[in-house]
Amino acid sequence: MEKYQISVNDSFELNISPDEHSLDFVKEQNGQFHILYKNKAYKAELLEQDANGKTFLIKINNNKYTIAVKDKYDQLVKKLGLSNLSSSKMNNVKAPMPGLVLDIQVEAGQRVQKGDPLLILEAMKMENVIKATGDATIKEVIIGKGIAVDKGQLLIEME
Repeated sequence: MEKYQISVNDSFELNISPDEHSLDFVKEQNGQFHILYKNKAYKAELLEQDANGKTFLIKINNNKYTIAVKDKYDQLVKKLGLSNLSSSKMNNVKAPMPGLVLDIQVEAGQRVQKGDPLLILEAMKMENVIKATGDATIKEVIIGKGIAVDKGQLLIEME
């Protein structure tokens, strides 16, 4: 049985299963709902929603609440410590595969933004453009043009 983790106004959390019999939603009209929870009736209205972020602003009995919903996948990502990977600051660049550095397109002190090309790495007769995964300043270019690198080798240091 899958449980959803519900956070209300960042002040308290509850776990709820969609098939619990103590919760009943009935959609009325124009984003309005009738909710029956543990034999108590509530009138609710959906004011705003961010489906991608799984957050909702609702009004229940004239009180506004910000609701954040986490399914089993969101909970697993948090448990594994992967929820903060979307940071826009970039870490050091390591070789994603063994190959030969064909070109370096940045230099120490240069500011780069997410998506900017950093270098071209040839691997298995294919040219791979290694791009910035976030915003950063180049601290040091460790490798040089024409150098063979191993998978995981440090190529560019960021700050």
